[in-house]
Amino acid sequence: MKKFIKKNAFLTGILIISILLTACGTQSSSTIEKAKEENSNRVLTDSIAHEVTIPKNPQRIIAPYLEDHLVALGLKPVAQWSVKGGTSIQDYLQDSLKDIPTIEFDLPYEAVTSFNPDFIVIGSPEIAEGEKYKQYSKIAPTYVMGTEDNNWRNKLLKMGEIFGQTDKAKEVLADYDQFAKEAKEEIHNKVGKPSATVIWNIKNSIYMVSETASSGVVLYEDLGLQTPSLVKEMSASAAGDWSQVSLEKFVQIDADYLFVINSDSAGSSELLSDPLLANIPAIKNDHVYEFESSSSWLYSGAIANRQIIENVMDSIVK
Repeated sequence: MKKFIKKNAFLTGILIISILLTACGTQSSSTIEKAKEENSNRVLTDSIAHEVTIPKNPQRIIAPYLEDHLVALGLKPVAQWSVKGGTSIQDYLQDSLKDIPTIEFDLPYEAVTSFNPDFIVIGSPEIAEGEKYKQYSKIAPTYVMGTEDNNWRNKLLKMGEIFGQTDKAKEVLADYDQFAKEAKEEIHNKVGKPSATVIWNIKNSIYMVSETASSGVVLYEDLGLQTPSLVKEMSASAAGDWSQVSLEKFVQIDADYLFVINSDSAGSSELLSDPLLANIPAIKNDHVYEFESSSSWLYSGAIANRQIIENVMDSIVK
C-alpha cells in the first residue's frame, strides 16, 4: 500500500511539473509574440494606394490642418499649419501648440525637410499632387488621407488608426457626444428648440454656413437647433462649407439666434445695423452673438466643436 501511495505521489509530481512547464512555455511564447507585435511597424494603405510603413511612436510629426485630432489624441506635431507666413494659425489650439513653430499650408519641400520629420500625414490628395508625394516620402513615411475622411468624425477615427490609437479616438468621440447630448438637453429644457444660423462677416459681405458642414453640423445635428429655411435652401446648392448670400436675400432669414464670426476688426455693427435687417427675429430680439475669426467657429474637430458648444451655451442659456 505504501509503495502504491509513493508511486502515485511521484506520478502526480511529474504531472504537476509538466503542467507548470507547459504553462511557462505558453506564457513565454505569448510574451515573445506580444513583444514582436509591439515592436514591429504597421503597414497601412493610404487613399492613393501607397503602402505606408507607420513608424512606431513617431516623435516628429507633421500633419498640417489635422492638429485638432492630434491634440485630442494626446500627440504634438513638430510644426503646425499656418497661412500668410505664419501670421495666421489655429488660435483656438494654442493652449497646446503655443511653442510649436509654423509651416506654410502648402508644405514647401525645403520647410518640411528643415523640421526633419519622422512621419508625415497629408490631409488630402490635392496637397500631394504631381511629384510632391515622391518628395515628401523621401523625407519620411508619408500617409495621404482621402476625401472619405472629410467628415471630422471619420478623420479623427482615421488618425486614431494611423497612430495606433483607435480606442483613444473612440473614447474622444464618446466624451464629445456625451458633452453635446447634455448641452442639447439643457438648451431644450431652458429655451426650447429655437432656430439659429451662423454667418461669417468678411468686409460686410455675408457668408452663411452650410447645415452639413463646420459649425452648422454642431448647431443642427449635435445641438438639435432648428435649421432656418434659407439655410436649407443655400445648403442644397452649396459648393463649399460657406456660401455668400446677398443682403437682400439674407433679410429672409427666420433665425431666433444669430452667431456672427468677424473677420473685420471693426466688428459687424455697420452690417447688422442696416435697416433692411431690422425685422430678422434674432436682431429684433437682440439675440446676436459675435466671435472673432480666431475662435474655433471656422474649424471642425472634437476640440473646436466643444468650444463652439461652450460659446452657444454661454450665449443662449442664461
